[in-house]
Amino acid sequence: MTSAIPDKPALEGLEPKWAENWESQGTYRFDRAAGLAAGSVFSVDTPPPTASGSLHIGHVFSYTHMDLAARFHRMRGEQIFYPMGWDDNGLPTERRVQNYYGVRCDPSLPYDAAFTPPFDGDAPSNVQQVPISRRNFIELCERLTVEDEKQFEDLWRTMGLSVDWSLTYRTIGAEAQAVAQRAFLRNLARGEAYQADAPTLWDITFRTAVAQAELEDKDQPAAYHDVTFHTPDGGTVMISTTRPELLPACVALVAHPDDARYQHLFGTTVTSPVFGVEVPVVAHRLAQQDKGTGIAMICTFGDQTDVIWWRELDLPTRTVIGRDGRLLAEAPAADLFTDAGRAAYAELAGKTVFSAKAAMVELLRQSGDLIGDPKPTTHAVKFFEKGDKPLEIVSTRQWYITNGARDEALTQRLLDAGQEIAFHPDFMRVRYDNWVGGLTGDWLISRQRFFGVPIPVWYELDADGERTRVIVPDEASLPVDPSSDVPPGFTEDQRGTAFEGEFDIMDTWATSSLTPQIAAGWGTDDELFSLVFPYSLRSQGQDIIRTWLFSTVLRAQLEHGSIPWANAGISGFIVDPDRKKMSKSKGNVVTPGAILDEHGADAVRYWAASSRLGTDAAFDPQNPKQMKIGRRLAIKVLNAAKFVYSFEANPAPVSNPLDVDMLATLAEVVRQATLSYEGYDHARALEVTEQFFWTFCDDYLELVKERAYAGDGSSVAALREAIDVLLRLLAPVLPFATEEVWSWTHDGSVHTAPWPTLTAEAPRGLLPAVSEALIGIRRAKTEAQASQKTPVVTATLAGPALLAEAADDLRAVGRIATLELVEADEIAVSGIVLAEES
Repeated sequence: MTSAIPDKPALEGLEPKWAENWESQGTYRFDRAAGLAAGSVFSVDTPPPTASGSLHIGHVFSYTHMDLAARFHRMRGEQIFYPMGWDDNGLPTERRVQNYYGVRCDPSLPYDAAFTPPFDGDAPSNVQQVPISRRNFIELCERLTVEDEKQFEDLWRTMGLSVDWSLTYRTIGAEAQAVAQRAFLRNLARGEAYQADAPTLWDITFRTAVAQAELEDKDQPAAYHDVTFHTPDGGTVMISTTRPELLPACVALVAHPDDARYQHLFGTTVTSPVFGVEVPVVAHRLAQQDKGTGIAMICTFGDQTDVIWWRELDLPTRTVIGRDGRLLAEAPAADLFTDAGRAAYAELAGKTVFSAKAAMVELLRQSGDLIGDPKPTTHAVKFFEKGDKPLEIVSTRQWYITNGARDEALTQRLLDAGQEIAFHPDFMRVRYDNWVGGLTGDWLISRQRFFGVPIPVWYELDADGERTRVIVPDEASLPVDPSSDVPPGFTEDQRGTAFEGEFDIMDTWATSSLTPQIAAGWGTDDELFSLVFPYSLRSQGQDIIRTWLFSTVLRAQLEHGSIPWANAGISGFIVDPDRKKMSKSKGNVVTPGAILDEHGADAVRYWAASSRLGTDAAFDPQNPKQMKIGRRLAIKVLNAAKFVYSFEANPAPVSNPLDVDMLATLAEVVRQATLSYEGYDHARALEVTEQFFWTFCDDYLELVKERAYAGDGSSVAALREAIDVLLRLLAPVLPFATEEVWSWTHDGSVHTAPWPTLTAEAPRGLLPAVSEALIGIRRAKTEAQASQKTPVVTATLAGPALLAEAADDLRAVGRIATLELVEADEIAVSGIVLAEES
């Protein structure tokens, strides 16, 4: 039902009013039957935010971009499949639970059904965390994420996201776990998932493997140490290294095959200092002739280049750093050490990398193999994106999914898929292509953590307790947790003797890469899945092209042989006033709660909509200029509409030339805005609409109000039609203000009203010409230091002949008794005589 027009329209209170109304009326509810009847829907693969903290202004920015597209397509008459997920598994949640409740997970402990955490949100930062069982820890993770998700949902409702809140999912929920495990088992059956012992990037703080996509380079201070190896003829070869503590893990020296300085050494051996181990001198193209002395030691493992050399040159493994980041008690190559070398290693065993480095430098000094003093430098070091200590590379047994790094045919399929997807903007595609082409290894998906989707396998054990084969569950039994569930054909009392369960969980991206499948009921609701997949749109930030976008394309190719969505909308970054990217790690993020309270949702959405996809947006919380402009626009929508609806004359056919040209101009605005939204250029759609809106309010409305007050049906009809169209054009950006105004004169929601279409002749240019003339009249009065209400005895208006068609409106708005028109190419006002001067 329509509502009364308030005496003083205001933005305050509109968010809760209309959020509640939309929910109760099912305004954004997905209608499957209608979608099936139409044969297609507009489906959105919504980014599930990490439910382990607070949303920041960057979330609001990119999620608004997605919502603009969904709202436009809904008004085009399409059924919208627009779910919301919560990414609630993985390290961020575990860290938050540890800090929130003052606990840590110890899988060796039994479950305590009566456990109560020592803190509830107020754990001191230096508290000794209480160890609890894995099951107790997971229960706390689930408890906290549910609370976080409710807060997130409240904020998204305040923002006006037009998602269907009945279509929510959790990446740790039973349905999501079943989808992730089903996909894994099918990967395994096709040979795309496999287990292997391999060098693994390892975070010593979290004690877990890290994938290539989760890396972050950080500049760290270091020092080059010039160290001598010894040749059989008594000579020396000097290498320069920043990792002297890895000397006991050295397996070779390497130089470029074209380096003339070392041609005589290729194929020979040298002896390592301190430890006396004989290692070969080899050639490889990745050796840098201009770095250090041009010859380097290969250790297992100092960095990823070591891994490449180790693999391609078929070198032995002598890893000395353990999973705790300390040097192993026993070196793998200890039997190759001299007696003095074994004694030297005893001084390193058990030490952290930092301490071992200092001890190794002293040993080299004592042996005379350290040449000169260490030379300070700064270089990029690999970190886990959520960690605060450099990664090490250790040899572990992990689960992998093939990603094209070692499969040229798959790489080409992924590149072809990238070409099939429409990137908005198109230049973002190169980031995807570069990532696909630059992969160095398959996707490591196993994590040695607790809160995540369990890898669904068990291992049969022989009499010696060795694993003999992998046992998998039936898909009908999913989801399963091998750490507590029993495999087919076994009983619980055989655990540890006949079988053991896999304790590792999947990388969070191994679940999030399946959001299209999770939301659409893949494997359980074939009708829905076939209706929405491939999706119409994936909207996301540019920083996760290499993770979420790529992994989703990969899983869709492996499982369905198709792309997951037709369009990928890539938002830019939010940068601070110094043009630095806002991020939690930099400490310059802004949370949206206070911003929404101060400016309102429509103003914040306007700020986001003003930036094109792929373009960074500066945000200064002390001076949010764009939000102030957006709030002014929303207020003007309320007031202008109230003014238009105040005219009581009955509408009549639009016949006045100025009214006709205004609607013709508006028809062109509709055409441009529609094309812009179709091309995912919401900023251009807003720009052309807003520009016309202010012309309509500042010029046209002022020009015709005297006619409208006098009962002219043409002007009243044109005003009402224009407001009706403008409300729908602005509805995606300003959902609350436009819905409020729409409710004054319409039943139903503006957001389900048809997108405007206007049929009109091409505009003749009368409206802009009259607007320019009006500006001239106003300027003349201002220059005469007179009020705009001051009557004018006479004035001369030069301009095109068509101005004569709006002469009466110009005389009325300017209060001009006699207006002389002079035909000319340029518009100019002259000879103005004010009433008080006569």
